[in-house]
Amino acid sequence: MAAEEMIRRVWEEDQSGVRPTFFTAFLNVLSLPYRLAVASRNRLYDKGVFRQERLPCPVIGVGNLTVGGTGKTPTVILLANALRGRGLRPAVLSRGYGGNARTPVNIVSDGYRILVDWRQAGDEPLLIARMTPGVPVLTGARRSLTGAAALERFGADCLVLDDAFQHRALHRDIDILLVDATRPFGNGFLLPRGPLREAPESIRRAHVVILTGADRQVPEPPLIKTLSVPRFRGTHRPQALVEGDTGRLRSLTELRGQRLCAFAGIGRPEAFRQTLAELGTQVTAFKAYPDHHPYSRSDLDRLLLLAGQSGTDRLLTTEKDGVRLAAFPDFLPKVLFLRTGMEIQPAGTFTELIFSRLAY
Repeated sequence: MAAEEMIRRVWEEDQSGVRPTFFTAFLNVLSLPYRLAVASRNRLYDKGVFRQERLPCPVIGVGNLTVGGTGKTPTVILLANALRGRGLRPAVLSRGYGGNARTPVNIVSDGYRILVDWRQAGDEPLLIARMTPGVPVLTGARRSLTGAAALERFGADCLVLDDAFQHRALHRDIDILLVDATRPFGNGFLLPRGPLREAPESIRRAHVVILTGADRQVPEPPLIKTLSVPRFRGTHRPQALVEGDTGRLRSLTELRGQRLCAFAGIGRPEAFRQTLAELGTQVTAFKAYPDHHPYSRSDLDRLLLLAGQSGTDRLLTTEKDGVRLAAFPDFLPKVLFLRTGMEIQPAGTFTELIFSRLAY
């Protein structure tokens, strides 16, 4: 079993029910220096020893406390399109995780053309660029540099930072924190023993909290109930099917009753599988890959073999996975992508809150 899969299994265990093993003990040891480093860094920012840089425009950060799967990318897309819909000139800044570009500022999209591929940009920035026409998307480790470039080159008047809650070097006017309603703090441990990127108490830095991954009946976690900041519910909502080769949109109703071979390399593949079940499909074969998995020809050959052996009607994956399949044009006609978006409730209240905080 690969180490990554072993770690994921540990993460899925409940804190109270973990059976100690040499592997979990080893992860505990590795978590200690990480916890100390994160706590020390946060303390230095809180005390003003480390100073935040400021840019001459409103800045919105979107992030989470745990690794993957809370809906940051669709929330960034929602915000960028909402800002542009109000006549503003937003730009999206991402670190570009998974991309191999090493220059300080990388232009993924100028708002009209996509200028790099996913291997350079990372799959999420490229997906954001595709879904936010008219919005420049830039990547780079130092957001103050990419932000300054967005202002100078594209005339941006507001910035949306993807995956930014832990990026404290740049001041944000609004910090939006997404929390999985069913497992808000994972198994309660920090990396690599658990999926937490910092201690749960860090949630108090957030200006807005969005609970995702469940319907309204799931109660708020006790720590979140104590917060005095606005709280909303966010739902990943399937929107359409996308043809792999043409990009043409098709109705979700086509999936009902279909036998599918589905696959996904995302933060929570099982959530994708559950979504397909809720759409009335029969998932007769399913293959999960690590998040941001770079597909190879052998991967696709095995998927086609699996689809044939399971007697499925079609292959289906996420639109994010589709970004990483662009290098295989012969495979694209054989696969559909599921497009999803983030719906935040109450929608009007959320939108007006964002604009009021930005003084627009």
